[in-house]
Amino acid sequence: MPTSVAADPAEREARTVAWIAGIAHFFSHLFEPVFYVVALVLPKQFGIPYEQALTLIIVGKLLYGLCAPAAGWLGDRWSATGMMAVYFLGLGASALWVGLAGSPTEMALALVAMGIFGSIYHPVGIAWLVRSAKNRGKALGFNGVFGGLGPAAAGVTAGALIETFGWRSAFIAPAVLVLALGVVFVVLLRTGVIRETKRDAAPQAEPDRRDTVRAYAILALCMLCGGLIYQATQSSLPKVFEERLGDWIGGTGTLGIGTAVMIVYGVAGLLQVWCGHLADRYPLKAVYIGMYLVQVPLLAAAASLAGVPLLLTAVMMVTLSIGALPAENSLLAKFTPARWRATAYGAKFVIAFGISGLGVQLAGWIRGTTGDFFWLYVGLASAAAIIAACALRLPGDQPKPAPVAVPAE
Repeated sequence: MPTSVAADPAEREARTVAWIAGIAHFFSHLFEPVFYVVALVLPKQFGIPYEQALTLIIVGKLLYGLCAPAAGWLGDRWSATGMMAVYFLGLGASALWVGLAGSPTEMALALVAMGIFGSIYHPVGIAWLVRSAKNRGKALGFNGVFGGLGPAAAGVTAGALIETFGWRSAFIAPAVLVLALGVVFVVLLRTGVIRETKRDAAPQAEPDRRDTVRAYAILALCMLCGGLIYQATQSSLPKVFEERLGDWIGGTGTLGIGTAVMIVYGVAGLLQVWCGHLADRYPLKAVYIGMYLVQVPLLAAAASLAGVPLLLTAVMMVTLSIGALPAENSLLAKFTPARWRATAYGAKFVIAFGISGLGVQLAGWIRGTTGDFFWLYVGLASAAAIIAACALRLPGDQPKPAPVAVPAE
């Protein structure tokens, strides 16, 4: 009985962390797809071509990844919860600035600030979540639901706000919410509802150094290709839907396009609990390979499909793209000592969101050169095949070690 009583506060805190990390994840993926919908109307607002409007976010996107190691290091060496407070307040303030920008240059600068503050979540928030979770796959799957719902809500919300109040409201409204959440988070910290901890709820044996080096090298290439798939898909889908779903979504207005994006990312997000369950129940390596192997024909088909078949294919390929993340993040946690986990996640997101952020520029360049996205999706199918082939070389899953005894706090 004493054990169960003692466990209750820890379980309550783990649930609180899971919900806060989930909400933070939602907003970390909200503003970028909002921008891609807003970019459809920026040519008329700022007098610039669509392809140029798309480039305004590139530096911010690069910093979203490139600043992640520094954010992760601060989370490991200073405070994960302190960095999360900075994340909420900084992201909200910079998103508000984007909504108030008066020129393309000012918007690009505001997006840079948003990229810097946004870079905090993935290395710090995921490491914080993993540390508090007993079932990592389930926790990461739950967290992935919010990550998927961010782009889903972004599409339809941005479309509705743009058509009702103008494009600025698409940034200002969610920015105010994030700032309010930042204030609430600080209050929870000050009152002790959320505490800083450096211990894992589910301790594991130290990983073998040789396996770690091998896994890092392979996962780095996989993350690069996977990031390109995610970034290029997310940035191109609104335009793809505008061009190929017009008759199915009531014309080409931003609300119809946003609704189509919402369907894709909403369904994909809700299925992340199932993907996390797979990561807990089956070998991580097999789950990871399977997610990308099935994407190959789907991405190839998306190169030329239109109408409802395109929409259904987009749902499946995005589900699998973000569905691979619980397995990927669990693999990274498996091969990383707990004390360096946020730093390791920071290194991952340099690749996944920094270098791979060039996928946005790639999408714009291919469309500007060829007039459509056909060759973009053919290339992304090839990237998925490369991931599946490389992941075959990952170290195999070993039997789980006996739990490591940890004294009560």
